[in-house]
Amino acid sequence: MTDRSTLELSQALAVLHAEAFEISWSPEAFARLLDQPGVSLTVEPDGFILLQAAAGEAEILTLAVRPSARRQGLATRLVEAAAAQAAVGGTGRMFLEVAQDNGPARALYSRLGFAQVGRRPRYYARAGGLTVDALLLARNLDVPLPSA
Repeated sequence: MTDRSTLELSQALAVLHAEAFEISWSPEAFARLLDQPGVSLTVEPDGFILLQAAAGEAEILTLAVRPSARRQGLATRLVEAAAAQAAVGGTGRMFLEVAQDNGPARALYSRLGFAQVGRRPRYYARAGGLTVDALLLARNLDVPLPSA
């Protein structure tokens, strides 16, 4: 059962997510994710990162930064915080998916030591019925994240 504070948080996350992405997640989707085991959330006023950890691995489910707050180091801080939290919890490897056409995000993850380990063809929907591949990236957490 989702309580009122989770519903309010889910609504706020959905609003920020909609600012950050062309196709965003609903408050209900966030509420369901927040109720899942191993899911953690790090929130800043202009962004957040949602992580799920299980069996020694963690996945960044989403990283959202308000467009007006981009290119100021917030995404780097959020990824670093999530990686540190995951490592303390015993996670050895972190994964994420990023759209092939998202150059800024790909550059961020590359600077932070993530490398491509796979591809999901036509994974992300775009306007006009177009699709874009998702690149599956991973990084071992047994060493500190490189400075961005």
